[in-house]
Amino acid sequence: MDQLSARPLALRPIRVSGRLAAGGLLTAGLAWVVRGVWEIRLALAGEPASGPPDQGDGVHRSLNSLENSYHLVTSIGGAAVALSALLFVSWLWRLRDNARALSGDRPKYLGIWVYLGWIVPVVNLWFPRGIVVDAFRSSAPGRRLPASVDVWWALWLIGMLSGVGIVYRDSTDELIARAYHEAWPLLVSDSAVVGAAIAGFFAVRAVTAAQAERMRTAGAVGVAPVGVS
Repeated sequence: MDQLSARPLALRPIRVSGRLAAGGLLTAGLAWVVRGVWEIRLALAGEPASGPPDQGDGVHRSLNSLENSYHLVTSIGGAAVALSALLFVSWLWRLRDNARALSGDRPKYLGIWVYLGWIVPVVNLWFPRGIVVDAFRSSAPGRRLPASVDVWWALWLIGMLSGVGIVYRDSTDELIARAYHEAWPLLVSDSAVVGAAIAGFFAVRAVTAAQAERMRTAGAVGVAPVGVS
């Protein structure tokens, strides 16, 4: 085993962080459900006779009340995702540090990837999942990876790569126009995001529980519990 140091590494409380991360995921998922409902409302209402909000050549018509409320819904959804991301990254950092303390091994991924792994192209297709998997296996050696981890990541990738989910290129006005004419791609992507949030909730709970259990039984020299988990 590649031992990091003779100096004891402290274990950090994980349960509260896990609950916050799981709750953040559900909040983001709920925000995306509301967004999907508004897209259905737009599709049922149909495009006004005045045409789409973005009329080209820099011309935008005044929005009606339903379109204005969709702008509000997407803004709230974006805020919910940002909060969920902060809570998740905070949990992931603790998870990684605790796994290092429990196993005595260097993590497979450098700490900077806890942040950059989500935004650097190409590596963001597997690094975040890899960090979770590495921490789980270091925390609970011999245990099978919870299936919810793979379901979460597969649905996350669908929502990210679809171009209309978590990471979308169109402006809100362009999304409104798409909802008027062809809402189903938006709704499929929304479903993937919501599914990822639900699967992520179960994944965080399962991985947190496994590490907390190992922390309770950790008695090896060089592992120093700190606080209450």
